[in-house]
Amino acid sequence: MATTRLISMHKNKGKSVADCISDRIDYALNPDKTNEGKYVSSYECDPKTVKGEFILSKKIYANITGREQVNDVILYQIRQSFKPGEISPELANKIGYELALKFTKGNHAFFVATHIDKSHIHNHIIYNSTSLDCTRKFRDFLGSGKAVGKISDRLCLENGLSIIENPKRGKNHYGKWLGDKKPITHSQDLRNTIDEILSKKPTNFDDFLFQMEEAGYSIKQGKHLAFKNKQQKRFIRLRSLGEGYLEEEIKEIIKGKMPYSNRKQVASKQQSPVNLLVDIQSKLQAEKGEGYQRWAKIFNLKQMAQTINFLTENNLLVYEDLEKKAQLSTDNFNEISDQIKNIENRMKEIGNLKTHIISYSKTRDIYTAYRKSGYSKKYYEKHTADLILHKAAKAAFDELDTKKIPTVKALQKEYTELISEKRKVYTKYHSIKKEMKNILTAKANVDRLLGGDSVEKEKEKSQKQR
Repeated sequence: MATTRLISMHKNKGKSVADCISDRIDYALNPDKTNEGKYVSSYECDPKTVKGEFILSKKIYANITGREQVNDVILYQIRQSFKPGEISPELANKIGYELALKFTKGNHAFFVATHIDKSHIHNHIIYNSTSLDCTRKFRDFLGSGKAVGKISDRLCLENGLSIIENPKRGKNHYGKWLGDKKPITHSQDLRNTIDEILSKKPTNFDDFLFQMEEAGYSIKQGKHLAFKNKQQKRFIRLRSLGEGYLEEEIKEIIKGKMPYSNRKQVASKQQSPVNLLVDIQSKLQAEKGEGYQRWAKIFNLKQMAQTINFLTENNLLVYEDLEKKAQLSTDNFNEISDQIKNIENRMKEIGNLKTHIISYSKTRDIYTAYRKSGYSKKYYEKHTADLILHKAAKAAFDELDTKKIPTVKALQKEYTELISEKRKVYTKYHSIKKEMKNILTAKANVDRLLGGDSVEKEKEKSQKQR
């Protein structure tokens, strides 16, 4: 079990960036906390020189981009704490490294320092806010902390560790504070209106549009059909509403070629997801009361029933089949994740190559003049920036596998195809991810019910019978 927290590390007032970086890194790499540096790993940096490397990257960023640091975020830290007695320092460091690599997508240098000075083993994962190519900064996004937690939970499940059941936010969480008073979005309001009109079975698409106007919506026709009511400032395109709301899909439903299903009813009939069982004994040791114990027993009974239903529906009643399915689903998820990463890397390569081609084209005459001047120092000083861009473009071309430099048009075409391919893969990604999560959770419940020793004995027994 691991708790996670993503922390922005700011520049302190009255201190330089170098001093702040040094203070934060010195604490994380404290030899007394990491067994003399034994439990420290790193990616694209050396723990011995990491302070200088991070500081240098920020200076290179300023030189390349010409941008001054607007905010005072210099580093980011992921703090990952594990349940006492559940994990070894070596495994904790390995999981921390995988977490950092997946979250940063390999675009930022980082190190993982596993501290063992407390009763609970915990990781200090510090990554540079500046990217490896020194051209971008990491931008914290809405839900980034939740994303870190999801990756951490998946890694814990893959390594046979428990995760927190039903994590709760603080009492001032905005979504909880709003509760049932949260206003419906314009997009959801439009979906509801479309569902209501389709349930009335309009005779044709023109009749559908007429009923939409009667419902108070203005219609914008063109390449993408869009609607707007009196409360909206902008039109909402059908394609932004998700599956089942495209113009072609609505036409197919009206013609009867595609079945119409009441989405509200479908949502209510969907089975609740398989959740992890509560470890009642550990909760009682944490001074939870008898009321909690009664609730936990009922909760566990419901979840085991849900788990058994899931295993029965998927024909996974033999433990070995469940184990194989868990491994297969994890492998499938890793494979499609690698596929997405390869597509994104290629898109990044195309973007960089397009930049170099444009830079080369713009600076070619300047370089020609520089060469004709006999590589004059005075000329170089006057056109330093353009000549550096030209040299970088030439170096990028030399690294290409082919001697022929592709055109910008050809690269743009490939880029568009990759975007389309990425969208298709992402559709599979979400379904495979959901399947893996359900199977791993069901397996964790079965393991907890049988107990680790019972599972091993069952496997040994089946092997002997063979």
